[in-house]
Amino acid sequence: MKRVLKRYGPIFKALIFLWYFLPQITLAQEGNQKTEWKFDFGTGEVQAGYEAVQPWDIYAAEKGFGFLGGTDLIGIENLEGDPLVIDGVSSLDPFYFSVDLPEGNYDVTVYLGDLQGKSATTIRAECRRLMLEETETAYGEIKALTFTVNIRQPEIGNTGERVKLKERELDYLHWDDKLTIEFNGENPRVTGLDIQLNTRSVTVFLAGNSTVVDQAYEPWAAWGQMFPVFFQAGKVAIANHAESGESLLSFQRENRLDKILDLMRPGDYLFVEFGHNDQKPGGNHLDAFTTYKETLKSYIASARQKGGIPVLVTSMHRRSFDQNGKIVNTLGDYPEAVRQVAHEENVALIDLNAMSKVLYESWGPEYSKKAFVHFAKGTFEGQEEDFADNTHCSTYGAYELAKAVVEGLKNTDLEVIKFLKPGIVPYDPEIPGRFEDFYWPLSKRTSNVKPDGN
Repeated sequence: MKRVLKRYGPIFKALIFLWYFLPQITLAQEGNQKTEWKFDFGTGEVQAGYEAVQPWDIYAAEKGFGFLGGTDLIGIENLEGDPLVIDGVSSLDPFYFSVDLPEGNYDVTVYLGDLQGKSATTIRAECRRLMLEETETAYGEIKALTFTVNIRQPEIGNTGERVKLKERELDYLHWDDKLTIEFNGENPRVTGLDIQLNTRSVTVFLAGNSTVVDQAYEPWAAWGQMFPVFFQAGKVAIANHAESGESLLSFQRENRLDKILDLMRPGDYLFVEFGHNDQKPGGNHLDAFTTYKETLKSYIASARQKGGIPVLVTSMHRRSFDQNGKIVNTLGDYPEAVRQVAHEENVALIDLNAMSKVLYESWGPEYSKKAFVHFAKGTFEGQEEDFADNTHCSTYGAYELAKAVVEGLKNTDLEVIKFLKPGIVPYDPEIPGRFEDFYWPLSKRTSNVKPDGN
């Protein structure tokens, strides 16, 4: 025994040291991880503690931040004032700023305006996710506004597994290792940017198909990418994991649900809306009142096991009218199956299916085209054929459906409703907002390819 101790004693001591001290070293390293990033835009004096970002600073991996190419940026410089706001950048076109960040939730504060001019800025993040609606500043005014954004990567913890991305997703801005912010509007002017890691906010995960996803390209849109703008900064982050063409089964098979569950913490939410693709024949087909219900219940059980709070959302209708101007149900028994599961599992239900019927019939067969991707050929660059898509929404339609989801949420007893922005007016799908009053400056990223799903 003495020989063994003499020979292997140093090894035993090393193992004991690692067993006792390695967790503490790891925690110390985590505590030293960077949690704040600050950028001062413009060509003038740089605010102390901030990185200088000049109009010609194009993103480079070795630097870890910068503007995406393809836009001519203009430097704004005034004679005197606080270094953070005395100068900035602007453009006649939308422009994008990216910064490398670990996945997580972040509070982003943007400084908008011009000491010698006016501004009007709309802000989106990642794949056209609406964060701040059009914000105007008066002559000489600077506004500091904050939103909370979620960013993610395909890797699933330390499991060695990844989300099985489709080829088209490789070009998306929401599966990379950076945060990308889109500055848009009639006269966008930004002077500075603060990014702070937020480990306290509630995360609302969205699982769904093309009617929920953050659509990457104009003119397509879905309610999920409009959802973040309705929540208070610092309180809620919307993590939209929906993807076009998905069903309950394919979402699982591609590790998308596993990704959500790996990130989920007690008190987070999982909103689930499928149905459009589950009804189709093939390997992902589920029968409404049997296997579809069973699979929904497995989602609910998985979320609850992680301490999460599941919420079911019935599928929005397709735009299909009969000769009397009434909506035809093309979704079969799937919405009713969701209602039954919500009742049987005591889960909160947002009946978007019922609300969308009222909404579409309020618009009528002709006006409702404005809410879907109906555009004559030539409306968008390279568009050689008319768009007549009765499943996928335009930005206007997606925004109205998001308001319907928010109204449905307000009618639940879920704690998350206290984090909705104050002053949100009640939404009546019989009296929708007018297309003529909706403002959405187009993003630069466009596509003529219809998303998966119909």
